[in-house]
Amino acid sequence: MEAGVQLSPRAAERVRRLLQVESTPDLKLRVFITGGGCSGFSYGFTFDEEVAEDDAVVEEHGVTLLVDSLSFPYLAGAEVDYKEDLHGAQFVVANPNAAATCGCGNSFAV
Repeated sequence: MEAGVQLSPRAAERVRRLLQVESTPDLKLRVFITGGGCSGFSYGFTFDEEVAEDDAVVEEHGVTLLVDSLSFPYLAGAEVDYKEDLHGAQFVVANPNAAATCGCGNSFAV
């Protein structure tokens, strides 16, 4: 499966720093979609050592990003970034497939 999801340099740097703390270089950042949230779907992030057979695998800036096959259609063409502001620090998704997003940016509708 060819991935159309991108990882920003800022997000990759944050992942590298987190992996140094974990001391587990085999971890990969997994982004996924779940039902719920203000707008219908929510973004989720976790670290994972396992790559499923149907995962999209994105390797950018020295970091591996995984997207499961069910989440991929919702994330095709999206960019995962990392931001720090007055609301805190978090991974964020700029998603061209989202018809609407909530104020916090953690959920979306298609």
